[in-house]
Amino acid sequence: MAIQKVKCAIIGTGNIGTDLMVKIVQTSKVLELAAFVGIDPESDGLARARKMGIAGTSDGLDGLLAMPVFDDIKLVFDATSAGAHHHHHDILSKHGKQLVDLTPAAIGPYTVPVVNMDEHLGEQNVNMVTCGGQATIPIVHAVSRVAKVHYAEIVASVSSRSAGPGTRANIDEFTQTTARAIESVGGAERGKAIIILNPAEPPMIMRDTIFTLSERADEAAIERSVADMVADVQSYVPGYRLKQQVQFEHFKDDAPLHIPGFGDFSGTKSSVFLEVEGAAHYLPAYAGNLDIMTSAALGTAERLAQMKFAAKAA
Repeated sequence: MAIQKVKCAIIGTGNIGTDLMVKIVQTSKVLELAAFVGIDPESDGLARARKMGIAGTSDGLDGLLAMPVFDDIKLVFDATSAGAHHHHHDILSKHGKQLVDLTPAAIGPYTVPVVNMDEHLGEQNVNMVTCGGQATIPIVHAVSRVAKVHYAEIVASVSSRSAGPGTRANIDEFTQTTARAIESVGGAERGKAIIILNPAEPPMIMRDTIFTLSERADEAAIERSVADMVADVQSYVPGYRLKQQVQFEHFKDDAPLHIPGFGDFSGTKSSVFLEVEGAAHYLPAYAGNLDIMTSAALGTAERLAQMKFAAKAA
C-alpha cells in the first residue's frame, strides 16, 4: 500500500520558508507542497518555486485563499513573523487547517520534537519555538531528567548572513519565547535566552552555549543524558554535535555562586557547547540555525499529517 501525500502550503518566502520548500520537495515522503506564498513578487524563493513547478503567489494570505488548490491543502507552515501569524491563525483556523508555526508568536503549544511532540499531536496549531530553542531546549531537558534545574541560560550565536528580515524583526520575541520554552519544555524553573548575530567573514556556523544550575548531580549521569539527547537530535539534524565534553563546577552551601538577579546558588553548574551545521538544502552549511528550525518543523508536520490526514491508496 502506497501512502498518498498530504498537500501543504508555506507562507513566507524568505530564508526559512525557502529552505523548508526545498526540504519538502527533495526529502518528504509524506507531504506534497501545493502552494508557496509570499508578499514580494521579486523574492528568490518565489523564483525558485516557479522553476520547481510549484504554484506560488505574492498576494499573501489573500492569494492563498483564492488559489484553486486551497480546499485540498490540509496543513500550512507559517514562516513569516510573530505579528503576521496572529492574523494567519485567525483566518486559517476557521478553515480547519493544521498550522505549524515557525514564528515566535506562540499561539499554539511549544513543540520540540525530541522532547514533547507526542503531547501535542491533537493540537490545531503547534509552535516550533525558535532556532535557538530547538538547538538548546533538548539539552536543558537532558539535564533536567537527571537533576532539578533551577536556572538555565542559553546563548545562540548565528551568522548575520543567515538572519533575514523576518528573523531580525523577531529578535525581541525570540528572546522571550525561547526563555519561556526553556522553562515549560526544558524543565528549568527559570530561563534566559540571548541571541548574537555575528558578522564575521567567512560566516560562522551556528554555535550554542547552555548553562544549567541544578541540584547536586552525578557528572556521568548528566553526560550520558546529554549524549543520548544529541544522538536523538542528530536523527533529523545530522550536523548537530557537541564541541567538547560537558564542563562541570560544583558549589557548596558555604561557598555559593552569586548570580545577579538570581541570588546565591549551591549545586552543580553544567556547561554544554554545541555546533549546528546545516544540510545546505538552500543556504550554505553555516546556516544551521535555519536547518534545525526547518528540520524540526518538517518532522513535526509529517507526524501530524500521518496521524490526522494520511490516507492509504492502492
